[in-house]
Amino acid sequence: METPMQNEKIKIILNYLSNYRQHIPGVFFILVALFIKLVLTKSIEPEALTTFSTNINHTAIQIPNWVFNTRFALDLIAGLCAGLGLYQIIRGFKKGISSIIGAIGGLVVLGFLVWGASGTSISFTGMLAVMVIRSVPITIGALAGILSERAGIVNIAIEGMMIAGAFAGAVIGSILGLWAGILAAILIGALLGLVHAVLSIKYKVDQIISGTMINIFSTGLTSYLFIKFLQDSQNQWLNESGFFKPYAIPLLSKIPVIGPIFFDHNLFIYAMYFLVILLSIALFKTKWGLRHRSVGEHPKAADTLGVNVFRTRYLACVLSGMVAGFGGAYFSLGSVGRFEQTMTAGRGFIALAAMIFGNWNPLGALQAGMLFGFAESLTTKLSLLQFPIPAEVLLMLPYIITMVVLAGVVGRSRGPAADGIPYEKESL
Repeated sequence: METPMQNEKIKIILNYLSNYRQHIPGVFFILVALFIKLVLTKSIEPEALTTFSTNINHTAIQIPNWVFNTRFALDLIAGLCAGLGLYQIIRGFKKGISSIIGAIGGLVVLGFLVWGASGTSISFTGMLAVMVIRSVPITIGALAGILSERAGIVNIAIEGMMIAGAFAGAVIGSILGLWAGILAAILIGALLGLVHAVLSIKYKVDQIISGTMINIFSTGLTSYLFIKFLQDSQNQWLNESGFFKPYAIPLLSKIPVIGPIFFDHNLFIYAMYFLVILLSIALFKTKWGLRHRSVGEHPKAADTLGVNVFRTRYLACVLSGMVAGFGGAYFSLGSVGRFEQTMTAGRGFIALAAMIFGNWNPLGALQAGMLFGFAESLTTKLSLLQFPIPAEVLLMLPYIITMVVLAGVVGRSRGPAADGIPYEKESL
């Protein structure tokens, strides 16, 4: 039995450990500030200027570019990081530490952009427009994951569904046109979603294994068909679908800065906005959404109240596949106008990270997709600025961010309670 003296010692130790954990982020923030001050700032001439261009040529209303002294901007960023670090050590941000870490990350990225663009100009608006474009497959893939996992079915087959959608979209789009290509991508995604549903629900195959099988099958089959048929010079016409051209939304696209970033894109970007809004309303504002989520949280209780658990999960998997297939069509019909081997490049797996980071919420998935899209846009911009970092390291940036996000979020986010658990209906 513990004595009062022992309890007091335990409290002192726990309090010390708590303070120690609080100090670690603060020290890290200060080290970041020192790096910016002693490494980045010192390498810049005192009179050097950085220009952030905020205009794109066709914007009706032009606003002045942001021109500022590079060293002053870096000193300001370093000061903010140091101030946040000192506050964390002295008082602590308590529950808001995740947001502060995100803010520090944003300041570091801004610091590198300011430093890398010293003495030249960088199109900040253009970089953010690219961010939106690059976020499309990740956000749509995350929405596909939300649809299935909110009903209790783990779907790591998003990558396979997307590559299959990209292939079907390119081939059918080349034969019958772009809209037929989109329909084909959606249908092939639905078919793979149905396969995943049958294996997971009817035969109770481990859902991770089922998803992995679909990924391997889709990647292997599309690679084989591409090498066997599409690379043949006589069949080139089967892989020349073209892609949807950008369409500037009247009035909205003319808004300075915001217009070119969000409202001057092709079909897939606007479809992403629509799907996020539609799923946010459907999942959280309708009876269908309540039944859908109840199956993922407590299927037995949902079954007791008359919800058909199996039918709901089947539908969730098929809808998930349809959305993933549509997201895959972006690569061939919304980007390059043809199919290439493994052109999804792991975006389906990054989409799963975005889903977790977004806490299984469509709006959260959009925010996470924008984060990963910004990482890809930043990689492209830094390489154009001839940043003194190897190109291979820059290409790793989106995946590094994925690992950092998962390390910081997993354990804090709570997914559906019955996610990945097969349901067995009790017989009377």
